[in-house]
Amino acid sequence: MPAITVDDIMVLPRLPRPDVTETQRPVRQIVTAARQQEGAGFEVTRPFPSVDLRSADPFILLDQMGPVAYEPYEAKGAPWHPHRGFETVTYMLDGTMVHHDSQGGGGVISEGDTQWMTAGSGMLHDELPEEKLVISGGTFHGIQLWVNLPRANKFATPRYQDLRASELTLVSSHDGGALVRVIAGEVAGFAGPGSTYTPIAYAHASLVPGAQLETPWPKDFTAMAYVLSGSGTVGVDRRPISAGQLVVFGKGDAITLTADRTQHSNTGDLEVLLLGGTPLREPVIQYGPFVMNTREEIIEAMEDFNAGRMGTIPAEHLTGRRLGE
Repeated sequence: MPAITVDDIMVLPRLPRPDVTETQRPVRQIVTAARQQEGAGFEVTRPFPSVDLRSADPFILLDQMGPVAYEPYEAKGAPWHPHRGFETVTYMLDGTMVHHDSQGGGGVISEGDTQWMTAGSGMLHDELPEEKLVISGGTFHGIQLWVNLPRANKFATPRYQDLRASELTLVSSHDGGALVRVIAGEVAGFAGPGSTYTPIAYAHASLVPGAQLETPWPKDFTAMAYVLSGSGTVGVDRRPISAGQLVVFGKGDAITLTADRTQHSNTGDLEVLLLGGTPLREPVIQYGPFVMNTREEIIEAMEDFNAGRMGTIPAEHLTGRRLGE
């Protein structure tokens, strides 16, 4: 990490500084992520949902996978499983992941790439580390974000977006001290390549030691910042933040983050995810891989999955084992 860099940040377009009439968003909450096991037994760091932050509307879940240095044959993934009612967004920083789905989509994503899967009405997929990584071992680091779908789009036709690192929109802070990679939505007028049903903004920022990132943020969006690595402060009152912590901002027009002058991260920078969106303010009923609006819709999802109406595992990926074993 970082997933994608530039030789000369000063040639990039620059984020505008917030106008003096714009209100800085206060820090409403700082959540320390918890660690838990997922998939076939790999560890994730999860700031939400958690005891401290049960709802992050319009998002459902945020998992940091790694960074971890795997020994040979130690790497694990998530075997075939179903989804309905939301979108999974996997952003890779180190290592390579392979994805397949029951709609014939998928592919290989490496450093800086993003796979954006709209489960919609329902599909099966798997997410596995590349075979080379499994055999030889190596570094793995990725982020998975679950974006909720509005009630009207819960049964949208499944689709897959393959976003290459070269497609991300790269901009710098006003003073060139921070590199911002816009993955989806807009940050101060700069749009990323990801196409969304739910209006959101999603970006990865790297701040060199001592740098400050100030940027306007859509007034009707929620605003959060998750620290991947490094340390710094956030908000005008300079609340301290460090790796594994999520900042939830209050209402306002702009956000500010500042990197400490000394960084203890593998990149030497403060690495932060910026995310937010328009709250759906709809009922959320989640049962494992299904995110719907009512209990009846969850039961329907389970019945459809069991009846094979969310698709089947392609023959070339069958291993002679039943799903979930």
